[in-house]
Amino acid sequence: MADLSVAMRTLGCKVNRVEAEKIAARLLGTGVAIVDEDEAAVVVVTTCTVTGEADHKARKAVRHALGLPQSPVVVVTGCLASVDPDGLAALGERVIVEPDKDLVPARVAAVLGTRICPAGVVPRIGEAFRTRAVVKVEDGCDAFCAYCIIPYARGVPRSVPVADVEAEVRSLVDAGVAEAVLTGINIGRYSDAGLDLSGLLERLATTGLSRMRISSIEPGDVDERFLQVAASIPAFCAHLHIPLQAGCDATLAAMGRTYDTAGFAAVVQRAREALPGLAITTDVMTGFPGETDEHFEQTLAFVEACGFSRLHVFRYSPRAGTPAAGMSHQVPAAVKADRARRLRELDGRLRARFAQASLGEEVEVLIERVNDDGSAEGTTREYLHVVITGADLAEGDVVMVWITGAEQGRMTAAW
Repeated sequence: MADLSVAMRTLGCKVNRVEAEKIAARLLGTGVAIVDEDEAAVVVVTTCTVTGEADHKARKAVRHALGLPQSPVVVVTGCLASVDPDGLAALGERVIVEPDKDLVPARVAAVLGTRICPAGVVPRIGEAFRTRAVVKVEDGCDAFCAYCIIPYARGVPRSVPVADVEAEVRSLVDAGVAEAVLTGINIGRYSDAGLDLSGLLERLATTGLSRMRISSIEPGDVDERFLQVAASIPAFCAHLHIPLQAGCDATLAAMGRTYDTAGFAAVVQRAREALPGLAITTDVMTGFPGETDEHFEQTLAFVEACGFSRLHVFRYSPRAGTPAAGMSHQVPAAVKADRARRLRELDGRLRARFAQASLGEEVEVLIERVNDDGSAEGTTREYLHVVITGADLAEGDVVMVWITGAEQGRMTAAW
């Protein structure tokens, strides 16, 4: 075990991953080695707290790190560190809780007895050296959905200055990164220097970036201006992740969501009209308090009618401090599990249907991995995973290929 060794354990969303990456970048500038957990003097755990299950996973990750044979110091940050610092600190004497991610490198450096590299001095690591980079442009949310603790953990929306976002994207282009994913907690709330999210997209379209996508956008933010701007930018990928959560109006109202199924369906229709060939992925929660069998059947039918290309399915998990945790008519765990199973089965059918529609089509693929057998794997603009044979390709190549197979959602292509 090296004296200056740190492991990064990151849970939760893309925003967490970007923030953890920046922590690691600053630590690398001090001569710190980023290693596996079982070799580290310090383990940095970036936590999520979006659900009760996320809290459980976060505490489990801390306990696991504390139990490693080399007895590392565990520095805990992230959303759970913001809402329950005392509970995390109580997990062990070697736990240091630091809710402010900007201060984590200094806390780690103090443990290791080294000096921290100033912010902005060290280049990005991880995602930036791959073919796709994730760029954080916004933090915070004030939607206060009934099931979600994130507004309490991250605060109100705050935007990264447009000049900083543009500078980062230009540096990625200069480094040869082909695709950037703009991410945030509620990215539709972006606002800086008179620019909204659409204005930011227009600014970034001048950077020479080959492919641009956003990680997730709320239905109400997929408005006419956004769609017009997205359609006008050649680099913008034909893929949107628009969270649905439930396909039943009664459940949506109980969740505190700001739309109904008719409104969501209208958003989907407008988006597909503006962006031909658009792939739409979504989040679906099952087992929210009060969700009846009839409500769930409505969700199944609505999800299928929308024709999503992929579902992120998860079961409702009570989160202390949210209105939903105190609601009556909590759904039994076994019922939630069965409903989640049925949604995952629907997800498989939807993925296969969307993939089949691409058979015989020519698509653009960003090569992300080259295998030992010479095959290459990559992602289309529609966020479909493709395996390519019969070509001499390298990571970072952007190529046009023909889709030759789509068995069980696995897509194959020929050069």
